[in-house]
Amino acid sequence: MPAVLTDLLPDTARVADGELVLGGVRSTELAREFGTPVVVYDEATIRGHARAYLTAAPGALVAYGTKAFPSVAVLQVLAEEGLGADVSTVGELEFALRAGVPGERLVIHGNNKEDELLRRAAGSGALIVLDSLEELERARAIDATRFLVRVTPGIEADTHEAVKTAHHGSKFGLPPDDAVEAIRRLPECEGLHVHVGSQLLHFGASLMTVDWISSFAVRLRAELGWTPRVIDLGGGLGVRHVLEEPSFTIEEFVGGLLGELQRTWPLQGLPDPQLIFEPGRSLVSRAGVTLYTVGGVKRASAATTYVTVDGGMSDNPRPAMYNARYTALLANRADEDVAEPYSVAGKHCESGDVLIERVDLPEPRRGDLLAVPVTGAYTLAMSSTYNAVPRPPAVLVRDGEARLIRRRETVDDLLALET
Repeated sequence: MPAVLTDLLPDTARVADGELVLGGVRSTELAREFGTPVVVYDEATIRGHARAYLTAAPGALVAYGTKAFPSVAVLQVLAEEGLGADVSTVGELEFALRAGVPGERLVIHGNNKEDELLRRAAGSGALIVLDSLEELERARAIDATRFLVRVTPGIEADTHEAVKTAHHGSKFGLPPDDAVEAIRRLPECEGLHVHVGSQLLHFGASLMTVDWISSFAVRLRAELGWTPRVIDLGGGLGVRHVLEEPSFTIEEFVGGLLGELQRTWPLQGLPDPQLIFEPGRSLVSRAGVTLYTVGGVKRASAATTYVTVDGGMSDNPRPAMYNARYTALLANRADEDVAEPYSVAGKHCESGDVLIERVDLPEPRRGDLLAVPVTGAYTLAMSSTYNAVPRPPAVLVRDGEARLIRRRETVDDLLALET
């Protein structure tokens, strides 16, 4: 295995006889049995990340951000480790319930919650995070009993504009004055929620948010005589997709937040709150590797040679949407020396369907397997059927066995929606 990729591939990844092995299963076996593209999830990595959160934040509720990859099988694995789920739609709630996640470990989000979502959340005993004053009244009307209020502190995270969530004018949460009014109307509310953004690769905004929430709690105590029993700090820990990006371990990220909370909370004379974290990407992203089959190899200019694969922006829209960067290796020739830099292009009818702008590879040949690591989050979850290309399957590997957890769509599946 190229040494530079060891930090990006799942915990069980290795090279045997020149071939990438994931969870004890050879890449060629996975491609032969399930076809390509296929997203392969390493169960050991998912469990390891879950345990790291629980160890770093003992006593906290860790609720998986289901939107990163809604999967009954993955939710079951995480529930076995003691995690809950953060859901924002009726569909995500159903995934979590079918996985057996207990109601008391469910956190309900969304800036426009359906009445059905509120009813089912209340019936399951889930914690509802209120996102507006209007929503507060609707939730009370259905006799919901467990609430947090989401407050927007006006802090700009150092991340892509599309995944910032705590800035002034955010569509999420209530401005501070409205949050005070929400608590005034709902004094039985358990606590506060704040989430600064996603794919965070720097600590600054998160630490500022912890300081801000302690000061806001003091304001609530002074104005209303109310103190939060629960603080939900959201999620957001980023992962690096290429080695040039910075990275923090789960222990470093959670430890930093806890350290700041333990510093500021006592200074304000506030009692220790129950904590909630909502990681998504940092639980499953590095656990996932997408395998593609190489098609054509075409020199487009003196500086660019394209390697075309049998997937693209329909199964991973992040490069097109967020300018996300990835790297890759030839899974069936993983120990060969690189030849030159290549660009990896998808098969879709868009010039923007380029998965990787530049990656050094051995000279690719038609039929080779290309492995793209760190694709376990926001790939299949955001996939489409553009160009009428069916979505790929997902497979869970463990101890030399591979289990299909999401079947490949077919063209017949797409046509079944036609009337």
